[in-house]
Amino acid sequence: MADDKKRIRYCSGCGKQETDDEPFITLPGGLCMCRDCMQRSFDTMIRMTDGDLSKMAPGMMPYPNMMPDTAAGNGDKELPAPGGEDAPEEGGEEKEEKKHYNAPPMGFSMMMTPEDLQAMLGGGRRAMTREEREKAREALPKIDMKSIPAPHRIAEMLSEYVVGQDQAKKAISVAVYNHYKRLANEDKEVEIEKSNMLLIGPTGSGKTFLVKTLAGILNVPLAIADATALTEAGYIGDDIESVVTKLLAAADNDVARAERGIIFIDEIDKLARKRNATQRDVSGESVQQGLLKLLEGAEVEVPVGANSKNAMVPLETVNTKNILFICGGAFPDLTEIIKERLTEKSSMGFGSELKDRYDNERDLLKYVETEDIRKFGMIPEFIGRLPVICTLEPMSRAMLVRVLKEPKNAIIRQYQKLLEMDEVDLEIEEDAYEAIAEKAEKKDTGARALRSIIEQFMLDIMYEIPKDPNIGRVIITRAYIEGTGGPRIEMRG
Repeated sequence: MADDKKRIRYCSGCGKQETDDEPFITLPGGLCMCRDCMQRSFDTMIRMTDGDLSKMAPGMMPYPNMMPDTAAGNGDKELPAPGGEDAPEEGGEEKEEKKHYNAPPMGFSMMMTPEDLQAMLGGGRRAMTREEREKAREALPKIDMKSIPAPHRIAEMLSEYVVGQDQAKKAISVAVYNHYKRLANEDKEVEIEKSNMLLIGPTGSGKTFLVKTLAGILNVPLAIADATALTEAGYIGDDIESVVTKLLAAADNDVARAERGIIFIDEIDKLARKRNATQRDVSGESVQQGLLKLLEGAEVEVPVGANSKNAMVPLETVNTKNILFICGGAFPDLTEIIKERLTEKSSMGFGSELKDRYDNERDLLKYVETEDIRKFGMIPEFIGRLPVICTLEPMSRAMLVRVLKEPKNAIIRQYQKLLEMDEVDLEIEEDAYEAIAEKAEKKDTGARALRSIIEQFMLDIMYEIPKDPNIGRVIITRAYIEGTGGPRIEMRG
């Protein structure tokens, strides 16, 4: 009798098709897995039990008939395969010639449900049900408004690490304070809408540093994501939901805490609509459209303990309604769009504007309007979901000097600490501070230029000082910064 046509099967783990040379392992619940995926599941279980298989939970015990694999060098078992062609017929005698039976590489097959297998491969946990999520939200402690720092206090704490940018610190402090109020509001009749923010400032002005400092002050989960890695679903790169995945990880996979958190999306200007593009814009306008629902508030499924969704990773449902989104970007060439709008009036007659009126204006970004951002390439729907627009001023020479001296973790203090470990004092003259700021201002990269300049002139000092244990103090002069002299060295005693 002809054999029935064999049904094509695919691995539940990786999706690979079964072949005659590599038959799959059938598991309860309709699952089938290739040997590689089965080996990975075994390795995961070994890590979970610290190598002691006696710690396995009920329902994870091996089949008694499955024996170690001879091909893996685990020993030979001269038993016929259960139910195979080499098994003795019913009522008959066992054949004299016994053949080796090779089990899967892992040595056994687990008796577990698909949910158990998914939980095991997902780090020992499973996705929460809707009832469990509601209970977790109710179990969270209610926010006490008396314990929330006031906006001026948040701004003061930011000022300990960030120099200048008073307007930006004021806007962020108010947004965060109102975010706490939204979470504490129990009045169902008056629902407070969240105020997502858009930070615009030149490179090196402190956008990312402001948010990172904020993370150390607040007691809510905060995740920082990079917009340049996001692509439309189905293309190579991070899915849009990955920004929520990072927040869930920052909240220790606690969904209820994550739904109170803050997400900062950096380099948002890289999502601007491509001009004169002939190909599909999978990392620009498409990502803006995908972020619309996240910014407004939607329930999204995100993987737990992994960067991408697959059949073996549990998914959690996170509601972004109460998550505060802060977007930041440098928006290069936006100043040209602003200048064009400000000087669009005629250069003749009453009320005329000179074309070169704003050529020497350093802080053109303070005149920004939503129309300018739309011309830059951001879609109107995206801009409308970021009602608070805050600009950061470029770093002046005086601000660069303050960055060198005032913050708690100023770069000069870092080098002073390094030399202090060698029992050497480091001093910098006031003229040297000015020289460093002048060089950094010419590079036009904001505070980022300071580190590269200091690294350059501190290299020889950090190399030569440990040679002589009699050196007690090093004084950096303006001549050394400008390359016309050297540092002053004072010996001990």
